[in-house]
Amino acid sequence: MTEHGHGGSPSIATPDYWWYVARADLLEVALRDLVDGADTALDLGSADGPSAAWFREAVGRTASLDIDPRGLAANGVCGSALALPFEDASFDAVAAFDVIEHCAPEADALAEVRRVLRPGGRFLMSVPAYTWAWSDFDVANGHHRRYTRRRAVASLERSGFRVERATYGFGTVFPLFVAERAARKVAGRTADGAADIVEVPQVPRPLNATLRAMCRVDRALLRRTDLPFGSSVFVGATRVG
Repeated sequence: MTEHGHGGSPSIATPDYWWYVARADLLEVALRDLVDGADTALDLGSADGPSAAWFREAVGRTASLDIDPRGLAANGVCGSALALPFEDASFDAVAAFDVIEHCAPEADALAEVRRVLRPGGRFLMSVPAYTWAWSDFDVANGHHRRYTRRRAVASLERSGFRVERATYGFGTVFPLFVAERAARKVAGRTADGAADIVEVPQVPRPLNATLRAMCRVDRALLRRTDLPFGSSVFVGATRVG
């Protein structure tokens, strides 16, 4: 799903890392209502399984696809988001959590998602936020772009979707994210290219727990409203036509 050679998600090796645990929680609160009870679904980029378990629980039958076979279950399909090996209108729901930013051209990936969705089917997406936050970490992860909420919505609308919800995530820890990205720029950190699996920062257990606890504030807010800023963008959309 990327031209940069990036392989598996770091969550394969570190599923208890605070960011992966919190993202699963926030995505479920923000988007689960849009797909609850869907009959057939596609978990796109499923090597990042820890963040998508709730999605598979919310729907009936789930197919999984990833370009990296290491995170796939025995019945998963190894393939590219740019050429999905499924018939037209195969699914009632598709989830792509931190996948589309790896795909180029973006329009081709979104067109493939739309193709395999039935009319009225739902697409759930998360992507990293803000071009100004681009760093060596994005290069190592094989990213092509970062998003604002407006850009994510516009991309989906151009591709034949109606956006039902679009919000930022990780607003509570956002000041820490800004400081971390500024520190990377000041240090002049660089990456030669995409890594196979990027190592997540080593976080002491008490800090890991504190960051997860801070994200519970986001969870409470997302139950009632959209967040105006954050380091991720979460979008739920419906295929039109």
